[in-house]
Amino acid sequence: MMKYRLVIFDWDGTVMDSVARIVSSMEAAARDCQLTVPTAAAVRDIIGLSLYKAFPILFGHLNEQETAALVAAYRRHYMELNTTPTPLFAGAEELIKSLHQAGYLLAVATGKYRVGLDAVLASTQLGGYFHATRGADQALSKPNPLMLEQILAELKLTPADAVMVGDSSYDLAMAQAIGMDRIGVTYGVHDAATLCQHTPIALIDDVRELKNWI
Repeated sequence: MMKYRLVIFDWDGTVMDSVARIVSSMEAAARDCQLTVPTAAAVRDIIGLSLYKAFPILFGHLNEQETAALVAAYRRHYMELNTTPTPLFAGAEELIKSLHQAGYLLAVATGKYRVGLDAVLASTQLGGYFHATRGADQALSKPNPLMLEQILAELKLTPADAVMVGDSSYDLAMAQAIGMDRIGVTYGVHDAATLCQHTPIALIDDVRELKNWI
C-alpha cells in the first residue's frame, strides 16, 4: 500500500544539480549591477527563496529600479550566458519515471520563476510526469506554504496525502507549517543539522533512497 498519494519535489539542489550555476549567475549579476558580490556561501543559503525575498538578504535595501535590473541580469546570466552544467542528480530521472509508473501523483514546488521552471521541464523532458507545478512567481515565497496549499487544492488532496522532498530548510519549513510530512536531502544547499530543525521523517544522501521512505 502506498503511504502517500503525492510526492512534491523541490527542483534546484534536489532534482537538478544547478547550485553552481545559480551561485555564479548571482555573482555575475551583482557585478553587472555594480553591487557588492556576495560570497558563494551566502548565495547557497538563499537558494529556494524567490529572487525578491533573496535580494534584500544578499544586497540590503534595493529600490524598484535596482531590483528590476538585478532580476533581469540574473535571468540573462542563468538562462543565456552561463554555461555551467546543470545535470539531473544521478538516479533522479529514473526515480521520477518509476514513481509515475507506480501510480504516484508528482508535483514540483520551486523557488524558480515560471519561465525558468518551464524551461527545465522542457529541456529534461520530465514535464509530462508532473501533475502540478508551482514557481515562486505563482505564490508567496518559501517558506510560506501557499504553493503547497495551491498544489493540494488543484489535486484535491490534504497535507496527510503528501510528502515534500527538498534540500533546504525553506522546503521543510513550508511543509511543516501545514503538517505535511517532509524528507530532507543532504546533497543540496543545507546540511543535515539545519534540515533537522524542521523534524523531517527522514534524511537521505541520495535521491534514489526516497523509495525506502514512501
